[in-house]
Amino acid sequence: MNRRLPLLLFFALGGLFSTTFVGQEAIAGQEPLIRVLVRESTNLRFRSDGDTPLFVKGVFSKGEKLSSISLSRRSGYIEVRVRGDKRKVIRLNKDSVLWISSNDSRGIWLENRRYRGALRVRLIGKLFQVVNHVGIENYLASVVGGEMPKTWPIAALRAQAVAARTYALKRYGKRGNFDVKSNQSSQVYLGIESETKTTLNAAKSTNSLVLAHKGKLINAVFHSSSGGSTEPSGYVWKNQLPYLLSVKDYDQHSPNRKWEVLFDRKQLKKAFSDVGGLDRLDLINHSPTGRVRIVKASGPRGSISITGEELRRRLGLKSTLFRFEMIDLKTAKSINLTKKDSKQVNNIPINNVSTQVDQFYLQSTADKNYLDKNSLSQNLPLPPPLPEIYPVPPDFIELVTPPPPLNSFRKNSLNDKNSFLYVRGLGAGHGVGMSQWGAYGLAKKGFDFRQILNHYYTDVDIIPFSRVLEKY
Repeated sequence: MNRRLPLLLFFALGGLFSTTFVGQEAIAGQEPLIRVLVRESTNLRFRSDGDTPLFVKGVFSKGEKLSSISLSRRSGYIEVRVRGDKRKVIRLNKDSVLWISSNDSRGIWLENRRYRGALRVRLIGKLFQVVNHVGIENYLASVVGGEMPKTWPIAALRAQAVAARTYALKRYGKRGNFDVKSNQSSQVYLGIESETKTTLNAAKSTNSLVLAHKGKLINAVFHSSSGGSTEPSGYVWKNQLPYLLSVKDYDQHSPNRKWEVLFDRKQLKKAFSDVGGLDRLDLINHSPTGRVRIVKASGPRGSISITGEELRRRLGLKSTLFRFEMIDLKTAKSINLTKKDSKQVNNIPINNVSTQVDQFYLQSTADKNYLDKNSLSQNLPLPPPLPEIYPVPPDFIELVTPPPPLNSFRKNSLNDKNSFLYVRGLGAGHGVGMSQWGAYGLAKKGFDFRQILNHYYTDVDIIPFSRVLEKY
């Protein structure tokens, strides 16, 4: 697809699909159908929830009602095992496309998750690709629950719903087989399992609202926590967008607002195997907010210049807002890292290089007063406006303007087995756009979802998506 289809056509096709495909639930009104890549695997199993059968199209000449279906890739064909009135094993051409749907409101089981709408299955290379065609409001109810704790203030959940709706619609038609993925590379979508009363409320009460700049959908990116100040998009990606500027972040509640990690010589040799380990690390360039952009890594087999994002990936850091230094054994023992993020080396807590960045919500504080009765908060008194000039948090100043020894460490210092690389950082994620913990902080202060969005996205309008259709 070289050009994006007009959304009006997209909605019309969605309505046609929902009425012609056997067994799929009707999509109310003109609600868009989003295509979400939910699974890639060599083997798959689908089953119904209870006695309501699955409708399967693509296996038999007509749609068949089944209780379960399993797929396996074989040399030159697809093996299908079905269970309905009888059990059967069928061979399908490797180019076959299957559609699986159900009238059951409890959805379709795919392994350990349930999904609404319909599931399209095809073999792409060596893997089966499962794409969920689902109405955007049901999709959003799950995304909000996957991206934020359900117990957060409703204003934060609504802000997330509007940002996520904008993000999804902005990406419609940009991929041949799907619009978005179901993981953190797009938005976290966990199917029915992450839907709750509050996430459904967040989607319903902001129904159709999107973020627009000069009449066009924005790239509504978001992240967990910036560490005090969000990052302009031009310092992370290719283009500087007028609505993705640097603003103060209210992420003081984030468990990742401040973090620190240690690495020993063995771990650094593994992380920098291309230069034979690490003898020296120099900070070459950083962004205006202090995030690392370029570092020079020197080892026994030469030197390389890499981006801060690449260094973050190699060491499993939470963000690119960090500084580093070499410390001795005595100092290393005084650092109190959590067991969750570290392992013990010579009785010293050392960061595990392979550790993945934590899901930000695992350490969130529950807020029981999350649900207000004003669906769009339009009747609530407005809190005072945000200050245009604000003091930089002390921990931000401390990190961004460190003394010179923190910017590099001595050549050959890693030959000393009792020396360690000590990294201190702030925030989690790329730092661009809305900070989720910042949305939480502003919601706790009494700001509604519109104010939260207008703080993190500059010069935007919050409007129904029908008003941006003509711009496509």
